[in-house]
Amino acid sequence: MGLTARIRTRDGWAVSHAVVTVTDMTGTQVLRAEADAEGAVRDTTELAPGAYTVIVTAVGYAPAASSAIVTASGRAEVGTVTLARQGGTELPPPGPWTIDPVHSSVAAIAQHLGISSVRGRFTEFGGTVEIAPDDVTKSRVEAVIRAASIDTGNGMRDTHLKSADFLDVERFPEITYRSTGVTVAGPDRWTVHGELSLHGVVRPVDLDLSYLGTGSDPWGGTRAAFKATAELRREDFAMNYNQVLQAGIAAIGTTLRVELDIQTVQGDSLPPAA
Repeated sequence: MGLTARIRTRDGWAVSHAVVTVTDMTGTQVLRAEADAEGAVRDTTELAPGAYTVIVTAVGYAPAASSAIVTASGRAEVGTVTLARQGGTELPPPGPWTIDPVHSSVAAIAQHLGISSVRGRFTEFGGTVEIAPDDVTKSRVEAVIRAASIDTGNGMRDTHLKSADFLDVERFPEITYRSTGVTVAGPDRWTVHGELSLHGVVRPVDLDLSYLGTGSDPWGGTRAAFKATAELRREDFAMNYNQVLQAGIAAIGTTLRVELDIQTVQGDSLPPAA
């Protein structure tokens, strides 16, 4: 097999319409192949040994180029090529952006029995992002989550999570996050500093934020996508319940990993069709 490659977005999705072009050192094209539905490229054209340039393009993404060395076997194993959304190195246009909960997710993952993870998600939430026009560090984020909307796929477990042992949704129906600042962490990554109010406790929490790009939607609007992660310690928010098994292993881990996949719509409200 002459060329193998995997084309992915930064959050791991296959780019099924990507095109891989290989040129030799004179700039002459020697191979062109398209990715399949899984983002994989498998081309059987045998290449002469030597150095080549591999260029990967896809509509809506910034092109990526890399070097490849073909050995006497005639194979070029490019590995995984990650494409960034077009415009992903710059922030969206300044102004207000509204979180679209239908096309977003707020998930929390906890370790269970020390060997696996349990994933839950909140199904009711909303918020806004304000992109500052001149200084990104002055941008703001605010979000509100309905605590009782927790869903782990198990009714008994969800009832326990809503009880006073954990979220205590009767006393603390909302989880809120308000940013206090933003710092640049890379070309398309930022650290959002903010305060999380959870279970009646307010603590500083940083979000590791990646900007995935901006594009048009079918309703005539403009959307921007972000991915963010954070790690919380349950004891920091006065959620100390646990059950220790005979082997000394806690039934539920002491930390929570929060994963946010956020899609926002430009403007201070959602379109009716969204």
